[in-house]
Amino acid sequence: MVELKKIQKDIYENKVKHGFNVTDLKEEFCYLYGEVSEAYMAWLKGKDDYGEELADVAIFLLGISEISGIDLEKEILHKMDKNKKRKYELKNGVPIRIEG
Repeated sequence: MVELKKIQKDIYENKVKHGFNVTDLKEEFCYLYGEVSEAYMAWLKGKDDYGEELADVAIFLLGISEISGIDLEKEILHKMDKNKKRKYELKNGVPIRIEG
């Protein structure tokens, strides 16, 4: 399996190669927001390109991570470990964190 860090670098290199933004994080977050919206609409409408739209979300997120110098794979694994240790209690059918 390919490591996310390599994918981050590949996404960044592709952006540079094609002259896309690699400096303005505000712009990248706006594009990410747009891609999340497109993915949601594809899911909502049951469109065949839902998976492709999710891929666009991941590509922008990984690109932002690389631009920011964040090792997203490391951060995801850390956060998953943290979440596993948390304790929740259902209140009115909604899980509410009570510890962690």
